[in-house]
Amino acid sequence: MSTFTYEALPMRVVFGAGSLDRLPQEAERLHLRRLLVLSTPGQRDLAERAAALLGESCAEVFAEARMHVPAGIASKALEVARDVAADGCVAVGGGSTIGLGKAIALKSGPPVISVPTTYAGSEMTPIWGLTENGRKQTGRDRSVLPRSVVYDPELTLRLPVDVSVTSGFNAIAHAVEALYAPDASPIVSLMAEEGVRSLATALPAVTAAPHDLDARTAALRGAWLCGSCLGATTMSLHHKLCHILGGTFDLPHAPAHTVLLPYVAAFNLPAAPAAERALRRALATDDVPEHLARVATELGAPRSLGELGLTEHDLTEVIAQAQSRPYANPRPVSADDIRAILTDALRGTLAPRASSRSPE
Repeated sequence: MSTFTYEALPMRVVFGAGSLDRLPQEAERLHLRRLLVLSTPGQRDLAERAAALLGESCAEVFAEARMHVPAGIASKALEVARDVAADGCVAVGGGSTIGLGKAIALKSGPPVISVPTTYAGSEMTPIWGLTENGRKQTGRDRSVLPRSVVYDPELTLRLPVDVSVTSGFNAIAHAVEALYAPDASPIVSLMAEEGVRSLATALPAVTAAPHDLDARTAALRGAWLCGSCLGATTMSLHHKLCHILGGTFDLPHAPAHTVLLPYVAAFNLPAAPAAERALRRALATDDVPEHLARVATELGAPRSLGELGLTEHDLTEVIAQAQSRPYANPRPVSADDIRAILTDALRGTLAPRASSRSPE
């Protein structure tokens, strides 16, 4: 990496327990007076809390965000935003809600304030996604990048352990692919390694004691770093496959990332030795794919894509979509390669990798 390009994204982060109380000041700083507060139905109470903090600056609450950002929901939210003359959005929740805020920003331009309650990392990226007719379309646009991100670890105390684990592995996946991205840089690689280390340490602690605020803070810090890696680099095979699994087959986003990651890592890391060395250091392991799969299972995550609802019959469509458009990857990927990766992940059978090397 003696030659590289690194472009920093213009981000403002407010981090710390109790930071939600600073939401009105963040809105004031951006001169926003009519905010549409977004959430999923399950987090409406938290959205109402944010609305109460905003007071007269809250124009409406829209609590219909859904996984994978269906185009119909995005259109409905955009119509509400226009009806109430919203000049900005506050997205309170995980990737689904933040993605909905981005969809509104993409279409009409109002800035987004993000209040993440999971470890998805979408809040740190200019990446948007919309699902329509069984296809998930993604893109990059600076207009959707949240203008302010409020990280309050106290809000993650209510996140169920199973969701915490898969959300954390989703974040780790961002860092893994950032380490072998074609546009990686020393800065991104440092963030990626530290992000993986933070989450790998925090997730077992969160599982053992879900209300441990220190563990939750460490996990959210790791998610912030991994999300920054996602925003700064080009993702590869792993993310391509997960977008197909979610957009076409409606598989749950974070669990699909969690299950698939060790299999793609086993395929790609032999062609990315520097990335593998960084992950060995971060995870303190001699076998990165095996470690990821084992720890995820020990923490209660699903073991196979079959558990999530994928069938062998579905593989042909996944392969066709994965090969329909080019994307960066550290090694060439054939249809047979994708089928082998997906078949193993479908069954939850990860082959062991022989290695005598130690973490550096």
